[in-house]
Amino acid sequence: MSSDTSPSMAPLLVRQARWIAHDVLELRLTRPEGGALPPWEPGAHIELTLPSGLRRAYSLCGNPADADVWTVAVHRVPDGRGGSREIHDTALVGRELEVRGPVNRFPLLPAKGYLLLAGGIGITPLLPMARELTAQGLPWRLVLGARDRSRLAYADDLVELGGDRVLLVPQDESGLPDLAAEIAAAPPGHAVYACGPTPMLDAVMSLCRTAYTERFAPGDEGTQAMGAEAEFEVVLCRSGLRTTVPADRSVLDVVRELLPTVPYSCEEGYCGSCETPVTAGVPDHRDTVIDPSERATATTMMICVSRSASAVLELDL
Repeated sequence: MSSDTSPSMAPLLVRQARWIAHDVLELRLTRPEGGALPPWEPGAHIELTLPSGLRRAYSLCGNPADADVWTVAVHRVPDGRGGSREIHDTALVGRELEVRGPVNRFPLLPAKGYLLLAGGIGITPLLPMARELTAQGLPWRLVLGARDRSRLAYADDLVELGGDRVLLVPQDESGLPDLAAEIAAAPPGHAVYACGPTPMLDAVMSLCRTAYTERFAPGDEGTQAMGAEAEFEVVLCRSGLRTTVPADRSVLDVVRELLPTVPYSCEEGYCGSCETPVTAGVPDHRDTVIDPSERATATTMMICVSRSASAVLELDL
């Protein structure tokens, strides 16, 4: 599987932009002088540094066999944190962007077969998986839901690839996908992969605790999910600093006021860019990077969404 360590950064040219669905813009990125890009596998994402300086992570959704192009698709979120609006509203074709990656925290693991469940823009990591499974001759089924047909990104590509193995579910015509029925119908030994909005993934996990999931939480949903919280102290051991994390702010927000160069990207707990070693205290893990079965013994935390279950949390920063 693709490595998570020391992803490369390079300027890439936005070679093409095209609409693939309502409010979904696809970008194709190449080396300015042409040539092969680093290899990647389904589930990988890259981090773009936008002209404003914002950094955002997006799943690679092209064909891994196409070595000269990286493809991402971005859903416009009007009330989000600004990244998608900038991509949609800025003339990026012909411009170079700093790109870091690829990193794969959502790898396609061996199984007898696969059930792929996507909600909206959550199709982006699953489309390359469907391509790979087709190439390997493995059984798979894919369900894609969206508010209406105009928002079913890559619908034609999926149907061409999988035929009747693909179920498209526009909500205004058919309601929500029947996740319970789909999971119940999956043959024994088939892995369930899901990507989409938080309510959908919560439903998937309630039905199948072994499902592999990646969350696409638009806007500031990661912060909003905290609800009413208690404040706590954070000690930055290497820097010799101590500060308070209020109930309504994230550890990342507070730490960046003291250490502006701390790395981060998605701010929603799924990309892993802000993973930080914990030297003392009890983290309250709220990310989707660390498996729930490993949280009790994890020695790192994603400081963009996770908090502290102890009064004081010491970080190796």
